[in-house]
Amino acid sequence: MSKNTKTVIVLLVIAVLIAAIPLFALKDAEFGGSDDAGSVMIEEIEGEYTPWFTPVLETALGGELPGEVESLIFCIQTGIGVGIIAFFMGRFTERRKWQKATGLENADDRKGKQ
Repeated sequence: MSKNTKTVIVLLVIAVLIAAIPLFALKDAEFGGSDDAGSVMIEEIEGEYTPWFTPVLETALGGELPGEVESLIFCIQTGIGVGIIAFFMGRFTERRKWQKATGLENADDRKGKQ
């Protein structure tokens, strides 16, 4: 097993532990999002809280979006972001491979030394 493979396995195990330990360590804890936490804190400090505006989709639909639709929109947004990042990482990787294949990997260094 190579050093990189060992490093990847160790990092994956650490990531799983970071996600799993709080679920087992805090038995009856409520894991909520940060969306409502801000308004709850403001209500505790100031008393009554009224939002400044209503979200555009809620106004257009005349009510709140179902949770499944919100999750779908979030997943689509995440997928687009991951796609963009993966595209550019692939481009950089392929450019590096092309430079090594053509012997141009240190072309910028050679220009500065001349």
